[in-house]
Amino acid sequence: MYRKGHLGVSLLVFAPIGFWLVRAGHTELAFLTGGVMCWLAMLPDVDHRIPGVPHRGPTHSLLFAGLVGLVFGAVGTLVGSQVSLGYSFGLGTFGFLLGFVTVVAHLVGDTLTPAGVNYLWPLSSYEYTLSVTPADSTVANYALFGLGVFAVAAATVVAFRIPV
Repeated sequence: MYRKGHLGVSLLVFAPIGFWLVRAGHTELAFLTGGVMCWLAMLPDVDHRIPGVPHRGPTHSLLFAGLVGLVFGAVGTLVGSQVSLGYSFGLGTFGFLLGFVTVVAHLVGDTLTPAGVNYLWPLSSYEYTLSVTPADSTVANYALFGLGVFAVAAATVVAFRIPV
């Protein structure tokens, strides 16, 4: 999957999260969450820039998603000492989920391709794939991007139109 496709998958994953945040009165957090998910949509592909790390290896795993989640959770905990969502969980938990889901969204996009993803690295070498489309398919990448934009637009309209 290429950048446009990964952005589309991130937007598709973000749409219900953004809807929920807006409905809960956290519009600014929804905007920040969407921005972070789009900005870091390509984070697992950092393996292209790290010598000796195979593509779709460690950075394309649930372990990596968990590590990113821990970093985001730590940042959220630091920020959360100043700000609260007003729920039983704080910004640390939200930060963990944001980091984890951001990476998993990328993995889902790559799962659509024949190469697949080794979600359980290093415990397994099995690569999960739906083999729906080649990674370089312009049609698939733009279709996912378009679906993601539509999903966020629809979620935004509905979130703001429903009376509180």
